[in-house]
Amino acid sequence: MDNSTYFATYTLMQPEGSKLHRHVYFSCFLVLYSLILLLNIWLCVVIVLERALHEPMYIFLCNLCINGIFGATGFYPKFLHDLILDTYVIPSYMCALQSFVIYSAVKCEYCTLAVMAYDRNVAICKPLNYHSKMNRFICVMFLVLCWTVPFVTTLIALLLSNRLALCRYHIEKLYCDNWSMVKLSCESTVVNNIYGLLGISFYFCIFTVVMVSYIKLAFACKASMECRKKFWQTCVPHMLSLLNFSVAMLFDTLFNRYGSSNIPESLRHFLALEIIIVPPIFNPLIYGFKLTEVRKRIFKSRFKS
Repeated sequence: MDNSTYFATYTLMQPEGSKLHRHVYFSCFLVLYSLILLLNIWLCVVIVLERALHEPMYIFLCNLCINGIFGATGFYPKFLHDLILDTYVIPSYMCALQSFVIYSAVKCEYCTLAVMAYDRNVAICKPLNYHSKMNRFICVMFLVLCWTVPFVTTLIALLLSNRLALCRYHIEKLYCDNWSMVKLSCESTVVNNIYGLLGISFYFCIFTVVMVSYIKLAFACKASMECRKKFWQTCVPHMLSLLNFSVAMLFDTLFNRYGSSNIPESLRHFLALEIIIVPPIFNPLIYGFKLTEVRKRIFKSRFKS
């Protein structure tokens, strides 16, 4: 404990070749961030303005886009600031805030995808009871849970890590996250490990239940052409988003738990950034092009403008 202290700032990992290519990196990540904002805001505006899209499935899709903007904003502005100034330092309070925003957004995305899976299950298997089971009150409650559960669980994780004394101040990542801060500690992190494994197990169970429900739904839709068409139009985008996001979470978890200096730096950056870059761009694209009603209204709004 003699070596433990409190650090007012942390240093972050620098991108490979940042000294020579930081302006190239800045331009690329600025384009990525602008694309994320454009795609997600555009899809949200289309859903809000089109009364025909004021249904639970599209409301949850709008929530998915808002969450994508929320999570991306936790990373890109700070990273762009670091690139342009070539300083990779972050105050401890900002580090905690960045970790909270990014990982509450990650959990919110998973919760929203799970709710969307339930919505599709009811819509296809119990269409006569759909409006009673997915009324306005239920939708609002689902949206509240999608944000409340991630906020509370992420806050608990941060409070557990905040109680630890630190021995180091360098975070082996391009941004702050809770597990990276825990690894800086010189104390026992058993409680943090148990809490983290419980969280991973919880979201793995969600993934398993959702995928099993989609598989059952696919078999249930075999008998009807109309049912199969509805499955391909509405459920396939959800499955693709869930699989894409789960792969991103797997990479991030493996990086946090087992990443080391032996891994090539380019691969370490990819593992760290995959969860931030891919889902916020992938979701509006796959839903915008796959969902017929959304696609028609996107092109309609484009032609009007």
